[in-house]
Amino acid sequence: MAVANEEGAEKLEDMIVRAAESSAVHIRAARTAIGAVIFGQEGVIDSALVTVLSGGHALLVGVPGLAKTKLVETMGTALGLDARRVQFTPDLMPSDILGAEVLEEGANGARSFRFISGPIFAQLLMADEINRASPRTQSALLQAMQEQHITVAGARHDLPRPFHVLATQNPLEQEGTYPLPEAQLDRFLMEIDVDYPDRLAERRILFETTGAEETRVTAAMTADDLMAAQRLVRRLPVGESVVEAILSLVRSARPGPEAGDIGKLIAWGPGPRASQALMLAVRARALLQGRYAPSIDDVIALADPVLKHRMQLTFAARAEGETIQAVIGRLKARLG
Repeated sequence: MAVANEEGAEKLEDMIVRAAESSAVHIRAARTAIGAVIFGQEGVIDSALVTVLSGGHALLVGVPGLAKTKLVETMGTALGLDARRVQFTPDLMPSDILGAEVLEEGANGARSFRFISGPIFAQLLMADEINRASPRTQSALLQAMQEQHITVAGARHDLPRPFHVLATQNPLEQEGTYPLPEAQLDRFLMEIDVDYPDRLAERRILFETTGAEETRVTAAMTADDLMAAQRLVRRLPVGESVVEAILSLVRSARPGPEAGDIGKLIAWGPGPRASQALMLAVRARALLQGRYAPSIDDVIALADPVLKHRMQLTFAARAEGETIQAVIGRLKARLG
């Protein structure tokens, strides 16, 4: 019996390795295709791909003009997904995103309601400048992100598979923005900072985007390939040391005894959803890099984007100049 169990485990491991090799080829091709159009944002591209491979949603934060919109459009083509874009404005209504029922009159004079679907019925939805819309509209989108379906006039409408939202957000210091509530921020698997490109990357942007011809992205995957990779991510083995690192990091980011002296700086911290996000993200990052099992280095690399939008410092800590990034840095240092 023990021999049979060992043989079964070996067959399962071989099957996972073969599937991982196939998925890794598709993923590398997609990353190369995206990188041929988006310059100087390699870290952002990797984080966005990790989010999608994990089956989650991402919040891209940065000032206008850093190719956030272009990134989402390019990802949609490279991953073979039906991508749509919604520009969020203060007067945008929930029905503008979800859709609405309209009254129609047939040839025989009979009247009936017909549902007209909104742009949310896409596999990759770009919510551009999400924090410019009212909280009511924001919550309509974020509820759909969590439940994978919407309800209009009492009727349920399932969203397509896969379904991902990549939302962009302007820095909160800008005028006309509505900060996302904490419970809604928690729906995003990662918050990705989009910074200015370096000098060499910006030089390349000048030549590549202002000439007579512009580089076009090519499809490197299909939606079925992506869903197969997402299923594989959930099957990749995670070592006990990595699991303990995830638990230690997330639990120490909350006020309480496990945080030690850092606990007095934290007003509230990440819940179990953050642990789930890290567990998926470290597997996805390993697969993206051609590895078949995550390491503690993956936990450290993903700590900031997974945790920073899920915690807040106390007023006293902020008054003393503490930042969430600095606190997370000290927590990561404990992992070695």
